[in-house]
Amino acid sequence: MTLYWNVDDNTIARTFRAPVRARSHAHKVVAPAVVGKRDWRFWCIIMSLAICILLTAIEFSSVGTALPVITEDLKGSDFIWVGAAYNLGSTALLPFCGGLAQIFGRRSVMLGAIGLFSIGSAVCGSAGNINTLIIGRGIQGLGAGGITALIQIIIGDLVPLKDRGLFNGIMALAFGLGGGCGPVIGGAFAQSGQWRWLFFMNLPVCVIAATLVAIFLRLKTPRGPLKEKLRRIDWIGNFLVVGSTTSMVIALTWAGTEFAWLSAQVVVPLSAGLVGLSAFLAYEALYPEYPIVPISLMNSVTAVSGYLQNFANAVVLSATAFWLPLYFQACKDASPIAAGVDVFGMTYTLGPVAVLAGLVVQRSGLYRQPMWLGWIAIIIGTVLLTRLDENSTRTIAFILQIILGFGMGTVYVAAYFPVLAPISVEQNAPALAFFVFLRNFALIYGVTIGGSILQNQLSSNLPATFVQKFPGGTQIAFEIIPFIPSIEQPLRDQVRHAFAKAFQVMWAALAGVACFGFLASLPMKRLPLHTSVDSNWGRDDEGAGERLISGRDPL
Repeated sequence: MTLYWNVDDNTIARTFRAPVRARSHAHKVVAPAVVGKRDWRFWCIIMSLAICILLTAIEFSSVGTALPVITEDLKGSDFIWVGAAYNLGSTALLPFCGGLAQIFGRRSVMLGAIGLFSIGSAVCGSAGNINTLIIGRGIQGLGAGGITALIQIIIGDLVPLKDRGLFNGIMALAFGLGGGCGPVIGGAFAQSGQWRWLFFMNLPVCVIAATLVAIFLRLKTPRGPLKEKLRRIDWIGNFLVVGSTTSMVIALTWAGTEFAWLSAQVVVPLSAGLVGLSAFLAYEALYPEYPIVPISLMNSVTAVSGYLQNFANAVVLSATAFWLPLYFQACKDASPIAAGVDVFGMTYTLGPVAVLAGLVVQRSGLYRQPMWLGWIAIIIGTVLLTRLDENSTRTIAFILQIILGFGMGTVYVAAYFPVLAPISVEQNAPALAFFVFLRNFALIYGVTIGGSILQNQLSSNLPATFVQKFPGGTQIAFEIIPFIPSIEQPLRDQVRHAFAKAFQVMWAALAGVACFGFLASLPMKRLPLHTSVDSNWGRDDEGAGERLISGRDPL
């Protein structure tokens, strides 16, 4: 066992590596790297990244409002998998994408991710049954995960942490704009019976995004023979993380819908997934020469706090974005388009608040206080949502969304800082890949756990005369949401009340997640933010800048 000093967090870190390898993951003194110029080309890069994240945000948020119409048209019952497959695809290969970006460069991996997203969109748009749609959503997710990870890595290459608040805010603003437009777009296509164009419209946007990336995103790419590059990929680690993630998502998707929570069909894959993730972390700490997730990323209490807060915030964000439009459809008789408009309170608060929070952190260098304030707002917002029922006014729901959007936007943009501040700048790429992996993994939890809670509650609260009309039970009952306004009284009010009670339980569960996030934020420390970038990366039209004192190449 080797001990080494972590100068940024004033702690002693332990690792069970050989002495030389331990030193290779310890913090290195970095020469003052030349920060890249912010000319028109720099802003074109930022614009291309914003368009990419806008595309993925629209896709993530638009399917929820169209889901009842899609499942009814395709005569499918596995509606939870429509969202879960996308999130699974965007998570499972994320660490692998981060490794590929380190080896083959940022631009080629970004273009490959956009290509995958295009293929998945084409498959979804042409799907003739629910299973084909789920496959297409999985392919879309693979591309979206790569896009999301590469965006953060590229910004880390170009902008020092001290100045990154504004640019993280810009990306969050693009995400919020897409998240706000998505439900309306999805609802409009669903309401007109043209839901397939919800996926086909992605194709020209992908062409625009790929063109901008190909023209402007010209970054340094490591040199070396292909055989040597492939040798640096942690194949075993990737297999462990993909297998364990998939196993856990299957368990969460089946729990409470296909099988009981304590059934073997749920317990076995869930346990296998937890064991697999534990084995992955142990393997990464002990064996690979080039690990996907260097254990030094989590040697700091502050970094661990940031990762946990990132996970908790994403659970609340995904569950709210995916299921809130269905509350308005099921309980307030809203059309798909109206349901998209009804969530403007949250979606159009999150983005501007994220920009403001990013500027506050950038100007002050303080990230703890904004995050604490954000968590308090999330707790208040989710607790108040539990008071919504089928008779609550849209005005009240709008105000509660503003509170929730304020909190989620603040934490969304600030969670990067406790993760990156304790580590050296040359560890940005693996740290950000792991950060986005946890965020997307949490998106799976938000959608699937939210769906499981709703299904379990509907099983208990829906009138028996209503459930008997559907051979598939309560899962297929989501198909009837567009037709609730036409159900005769008093059955209509009973169905709306059952949906409202189910949503109240889900909001209460999210309030518990928010409390966990707040408690996780308490141990983080105030650390200085880096003012330099890793000169091994960045734009290829700039000089090499100052090299790391260690003299290591970027691989």
